[in-house]
Amino acid sequence: MLPLIVLLLQVPAVCSDSHSLRYYKTGVSAPGSGLPVYSSVGYVDDREIVNYNSDSGRTETKVQWMEKLEDGFWEENTEIAKGNEASMRYNVKIVMDRFNQSGGFHILQVMHGCELRDDGSITGYVQFGYDGREFMALDTQTWTFLPTMAEAQITAQKWNSPEVQVGERHKNYLKIECIKFLKKHVENGREDLERRVRPQVKVSGQEKGDTMKLHCQVYGFHPRAVDVKWMNGEDEVHSYETTRVLPNPDGSYQIRVSTEVTPKDGDRYSCYVDHSSLEGPMTIVWEPEKSSVWVIAVVVAVVVLAITLLVIVVFVIYKRRKAGYTTTSTTDASSDSSNNQAKA
Repeated sequence: MLPLIVLLLQVPAVCSDSHSLRYYKTGVSAPGSGLPVYSSVGYVDDREIVNYNSDSGRTETKVQWMEKLEDGFWEENTEIAKGNEASMRYNVKIVMDRFNQSGGFHILQVMHGCELRDDGSITGYVQFGYDGREFMALDTQTWTFLPTMAEAQITAQKWNSPEVQVGERHKNYLKIECIKFLKKHVENGREDLERRVRPQVKVSGQEKGDTMKLHCQVYGFHPRAVDVKWMNGEDEVHSYETTRVLPNPDGSYQIRVSTEVTPKDGDRYSCYVDHSSLEGPMTIVWEPEKSSVWVIAVVVAVVVLAITLLVIVVFVIYKRRKAGYTTTSTTDASSDSSNNQAKA
């Protein structure tokens, strides 16, 4: 369930020369679900860098370059995580009350983070989700919380009140603290985060009656941001299916883009791929496979050739055997003659 909720809260991918720092914090209403009662996972771009959960009770690094931080960082963040755990436990109960729920399994999740773009501009976000749906989000223009369901209105009003102003506290974190740590993490992990790996591309087609389903598999690339689409000559082909950009075990990424077309004379389909590792976009042309009639013709020709060769071989063997029989008969006659001479 957890990955599903994370996807529901996921923000769009940033451009390849931008960097982001974000955290997913998850609280569940009851233990025994297979999930920790509380967990917090931190990411720089798409690399998991730190992890804390209520089972381990400590903040742990997930990438080697995070070990460059001073020892005090880990102790301080463990204490902060424990405080967040207590707050999350309390908030789960509050939200359940908002929905008039006294039991059952429920999940409250918070995602917050900041982004430093390649033009130097910064942005931040805070989102709350409950049981897989968006609950409330921070408007970073007014720095107030906007409820996305009726049950969130009481919390939004309280947090937006002049006495509390939770949004202002988030503003200070997102614009200053978050960006400061993001820059530090990027500097420590630049070799890993900014490495460029060219994508591999494979195109294929699958017949479906009168139509053809074209697939473009792009894999092994890094960083994550990529632009993939089908083209017919200079025109983009619409109504195609796109999977999410998925991670590979080696840290690279993959994506598949498919479209269904009815090929006509003059059509020239190709897969367009643009990635920061390339000097310029590349296009891989789809070459339709030869028709089944052509394949049958080749098979028939091979069979005919094989039969012809077989006939020739049989004919040669027959001729040789016939020639051998004639020679043997002449020799036997001479022997008989010799025997007759001896008898005389």
